[in-house]
Amino acid sequence: MTAVSTPVPITSVPEATRRAKRRGAALGVLAWFIGIVFVLPVLWMLLTSFHSEADAATNPPSLAAPLTLDGYKDFFGVGGGASPWPALLNSVGTSLFSTCFVLVLALPAAFALSIRPVRKWTDVMFFFLSTKMLPVVAGLLPVFLFARNINFLDNVWLLVILYTSMNLPIAVWMMQSFLADIPVSIIEAAQMDGARLPTILWRVVAPIAGPGIAATSLICFIFSWNEMLFAQVLTGVVAQTAPAFLTTFVTSQGLFLAKVCAASMVISLPVLAAGFAAQDKLVQGLSLGAVK
Repeated sequence: MTAVSTPVPITSVPEATRRAKRRGAALGVLAWFIGIVFVLPVLWMLLTSFHSEADAATNPPSLAAPLTLDGYKDFFGVGGGASPWPALLNSVGTSLFSTCFVLVLALPAAFALSIRPVRKWTDVMFFFLSTKMLPVVAGLLPVFLFARNINFLDNVWLLVILYTSMNLPIAVWMMQSFLADIPVSIIEAAQMDGARLPTILWRVVAPIAGPGIAATSLICFIFSWNEMLFAQVLTGVVAQTAPAFLTTFVTSQGLFLAKVCAASMVISLPVLAAGFAAQDKLVQGLSLGAVK
């Protein structure tokens, strides 16, 4: 006997299509709602930065208050206050140098753990990640005493060393997953041509893992730029960074909300600019290895 297949109703296909469209529209609306919820505080801070101190301190806040640049003028020291440029330059220097050092150290380590045969490499990766489990405040006092004994307080290079050591574990963890997707045959072909390990790393591995390296460097830069606890305790005037400089606006006279919002917007701009410039590399790098 020949099995007779049951015909699929013609109306079921359009109905499934309509359900898929409704589900996609609902997910789109949910995504827009979540995005607006996350960006709303930033927009509110931007609006407050253009208000005067009197309008910014009103409760409830006034949306129709007149706009002014007084907060930004006070932040940049136009009225005679402290200049933020030394702190901004210190943040730029510490973030860039520490990120470069992290990449130089993390790339060979990730190469050894992902491509070269290493026994119990998962234990090594867990050890790297376990160094991030210690609360930062727990290591603050020993670092302070050590820096004081060697006369290294209020020094930019102290922050560079600390930020490098703090970001190195997460950088090795991320780059190991990126480099694991590189075909070993490409590296073996380079070795057959006589390329040494430094040449393989910088001319073969680095270009292929470019998106992953860009994502790792951006995350390390953001972590270094936003770090405040060590910068607040270990620096004074010479090596003060932008987040530590931001805390100077909270004085015994009160909280100058408009000035703080203006300072926060200016300090956030480098991170926002870096993220916007590298957003395609960031998305591509973070999605490496997601589909096998």
